[in-house]
Amino acid sequence: MGLQAWWIFVVMTFVVSATPGPNMLLVMSHGARFGLRAAVMTMAGCMTALLCMMSISAAGLGALLHSFPAVFDALRYLGAAYLAYLGYKLWRAGLSGSAEEGASVQSLPERSGGSFYRQGLAVAASNPKAIVFSAAFFPQFIQPEWPALPQFGILLGTFTVIEVSWYLIYALSGHKLSRYLQQSHVLKNFNRVTGGVFVGFAALMAASR
Repeated sequence: MGLQAWWIFVVMTFVVSATPGPNMLLVMSHGARFGLRAAVMTMAGCMTALLCMMSISAAGLGALLHSFPAVFDALRYLGAAYLAYLGYKLWRAGLSGSAEEGASVQSLPERSGGSFYRQGLAVAASNPKAIVFSAAFFPQFIQPEWPALPQFGILLGTFTVIEVSWYLIYALSGHKLSRYLQQSHVLKNFNRVTGGVFVGFAALMAASR
């Protein structure tokens, strides 16, 4: 892979990764509501799913999904339903006055790191478009005169560094927000807003092709 092609990949990945999406919102939300450790575990789950999906796309599944739109649509609707479910839970937390969901950040229930990891994994894996996107995006930067596998490894490593950097920025931003969520009414409003955004992401995923 030439240096010029790599730099183009870096710039495009930087812009794509910076764009807020369900993964970034979940990391920021967990950082704000549960702390930096929870955000890091969520980030680890998201990255695991993304790297697996990109590896799958390299193996040809992305082209397969593109060839069978019914399978792709089924996965897309399933992912949209999961995002809508998360949004509903957050919205209900914003409307609830219970000790669990309407209290301040300090009194939120303890959750294991594994639960944050699994939720990050599920949210990132809920979008089958990541597989198709990877199948269309990565080959543009793999040059046929050089071995494909080392080039794919370089692209995957570069993507990981950029994506993790943006995750950390969102996680730290969420953690900074936690000081403003000590009052229950502020936390409720935060839950309502993030829940509504998740439902919006679900609607966009279901409507787009």
